[in-house]
Parts: sequence; C-alpha cells; structure tokens
Amino acid sequence: MRVTVAGKTRAGAGVGSGVREVAVIGAGQAGLSAAYHLVRLGFTPYDEVVVLDRNPAPGGAWQHRWDSLTMHDVHGIANLPGVPVPSSSDSERANAFVPAYFAGYEKRFDLPVVRPVSVESVREIAGGFELRTSAGSYSAAALVNATGTWDRPFIPWYPGIETFRGRQLHTADYGGAEELAGQHVLVVGGGASAVQLLAEISAVATTTWVTRRPPEWRTGDDFTPEYGRQVVARVEERVRAGLPPRSVVSVTGLHLRPQEQAAWERGAYTRHPMFSRITPDGVEWADGRSEHVDTILWATGFRADLAHLAPLHLREPSGGIRMNGTATAADPRIHLVGYGPSASTIGANRAGFAAARALRDLLKEQAA
Repeated sequence: MRVTVAGKTRAGAGVGSGVREVAVIGAGQAGLSAAYHLVRLGFTPYDEVVVLDRNPAPGGAWQHRWDSLTMHDVHGIANLPGVPVPSSSDSERANAFVPAYFAGYEKRFDLPVVRPVSVESVREIAGGFELRTSAGSYSAAALVNATGTWDRPFIPWYPGIETFRGRQLHTADYGGAEELAGQHVLVVGGGASAVQLLAEISAVATTTWVTRRPPEWRTGDDFTPEYGRQVVARVEERVRAGLPPRSVVSVTGLHLRPQEQAAWERGAYTRHPMFSRITPDGVEWADGRSEHVDTILWATGFRADLAHLAPLHLREPSGGIRMNGTATAADPRIHLVGYGPSASTIGANRAGFAAARALRDLLKEQAA
C-alpha cells in the first residue's frame, strides 16, 4: 500500500507507529479546520495527530463536483482558519479552484494528512480506539470524524423504480447539462441543488420538477445574522435530541439567484407533487396522469457518512446521534464535525475549533 504524506509518497506511512492522541477522519473543510487547531494547540503532527483522507488528492468532496459548477454558482466558501479564500473569477470551476485552495492550505501549515486511506471501521479498545483502514490499523485516544456526506447519496424507493428503462442518476453522478440535451428530464427534490440544476438543464432540455412539499422561496434581504443563528439553533435542536439532522435549506427555504432568473421565466420552477409510481418509460401520479421521461435526476440529498462508526453503537433508536456541541453524548472522546448544524462551511470551521479545544482539555484532564 502506498500513501501520500505531506506531498511525498511513502510505503505504509504512519501504520503501526503507536497510539496517537487524536485521529481525524476526513480532510474536507471540517477536517482541515480541526487539524489546524489541534496542531496550533500543541499536538505534534503525525506523532500525536493524523488526518486520514480517503480521497486521492486534496479538496474533499469539491474535487468530485460537476464541471459546470463555477465559483459564480457556489453558495460561498468560508475561509479556512488562518488563510482567506483567494480571489477567483466567476468562470473558474469549483472542482478545481477549491481543491487548489485546500492543497495550498495543507502545504502551508504542514498538516498531517495521509491519503488515500479509507477508514473501514472504528472499534473501542483499551485506552482508545482502533481504526481499521485500507492502509492497515491506526490507534488513537480520541476521534474527530469529518467524513461529510458526499459518499452517501440518497435515492428514495418508489414502486416501479427497478422497471424504469431510461437513465437514473443522482446529483453526485451529474456531469453537466450537455449529456441531457434534447431529453425530457424529471428532477426530483426541493433543495438548492435542484434549483441550480434545473436552471442548467432547462436551457437544453425539457424538464419537470417534483417535490414532496411545495417549495418555500425567500427573498434576498431576509437572511439576517439573527435569522442565521435561529436556523442553526433549530438544526442543533434535532441532533441534541438524537434525531437525524436535516439540511439547513430545509429550514431557510430556497433563494432564486440572478443566474436562475431565465429558468424561472421559462417555467422551469413550476412545481408538481410527487408521483405515485415509476413506469418503464416515465412516471404516473395518483390521479392517473402519466408522463414520458428519458432521465430521472434524483436531487434528493445525502446522508451522513458514518457507517465506519457503527461498531461504536452511537445511534439512537430514532436514527440520529445525540450530540453535546461537537461531542457525541455517548462518548466525549468522539467528535463529529460537519454534522448537523456544522454542515455548512462556516459551521465546519467553528466546529473544528470547538472539537480541538474540547479534546485538548479532555486529554489533559485524563492524563492528570
């Protein structure tokens, strides 16, 4: 197994070298923030803290996003701690610009990132945790999980879904509107991604938009700092109660940007209720109405990528993980960043600092 450490390739780097204080899983925005603060608080890179990243290169989920997503389209990239996001032109591809920013950040602070290393399971052992990975086993006294959601796209089941003869793809599989030109595309989902993709696709294809609930549109001037705090508090209430987190947009509503105005005018955002079943060549509603569809695009979101933590039995019967800030209620040695209220880039930065400070204090207390 060959892994990359600090820009250099080494065989079996970091494996079997003793128990570390903290293992960070994931090197996206939240993972890099946590690693930065852990190092700043005195944890020695590689010896006391290591970041295990499954991706082949820096950039987290951003490196996998579609080419047509430009910096003009993204909803803002928060500064990583210590280095502001460099200026960019609107036309720059997000899947190139953001990974370059992350790569420079890792190099500048010599963050202890090891890749590609996929964490397959985490088990409790005496004194901490054993991480079984694609590159061998690691041991750590505490964990910061920052695996995000990109690798767990969610597609709901509907009757007949397996009979559809057209193409089905999720937002995670989307490669650009050009591959859908001339088709009739059914876009499923009521989030920001659905709004953005409808704007692109409706310029080259006919579209139908279906959602479970009627969309709630907000104006551009009603998102005040106070409203933002209220939104985060509502999301945090769920994870404190052990419920599965909901997306921030499910609370804030949808916002139509200038680049989507043309799609509004051509009727792309005419919403239809969810169909009752999928047929071999389309979909059918409960009232008997049917529609031919060439491609179904599931813009139905993602779920937290936490399967590797299953041996720790953190989930509540309700399906979520009960949280106290960034720490799991079941075990203060385990922190989830980029989960629930910290799923946004700004929230991920704050969560990284909170987790690092809490673990420093906890490990000091345990050592004393």
